[in-house]
Amino acid sequence: MHPGYFFWRRAQEHAQKHAGVSCGAGFQAEGGRWAAGDEGHGGGLGVRRPLRFLAHRLDLKESQVAELARILNELKTERAQAEVDDRRTLAAFADAIGGESFDQTRATDGATLRIQSAEKLRDAVLKALSRIHVMLDAEQRGQLAYLIRTGTLTL
Repeated sequence: MHPGYFFWRRAQEHAQKHAGVSCGAGFQAEGGRWAAGDEGHGGGLGVRRPLRFLAHRLDLKESQVAELARILNELKTERAQAEVDDRRTLAAFADAIGGESFDQTRATDGATLRIQSAEKLRDAVLKALSRIHVMLDAEQRGQLAYLIRTGTLTL
């Protein structure tokens, strides 16, 4: 077997034993990080893994887990829409440059769509953070702030 396999396997067992989460896509044990996603606007924020990770790390109650699931699902939807808008923006830029002459209007429309998409995503993240802040107690908020500050959790 490849020597790296043994390290990976030990790290996975360590993560399962000590963190209570499995080593899957987005999480690496031993100094790694768990990320909401690395593609585009923060990327594919799946709901199940982040929810399990946060429920365990923050010691959430059932009602908090249900509310957090709703918040993460809404954020996931907004990020998916931002990805669609990004593809539309790139198509507009390609159309603007692909013709006989540069289409300033089409390029401007693409740039405007990119800005509007970024603003919508910013608003969605701020709304989600606000709702999460209200839902958590002081100790849980401190732990979440630590996860964000250290890069364990990315938004």
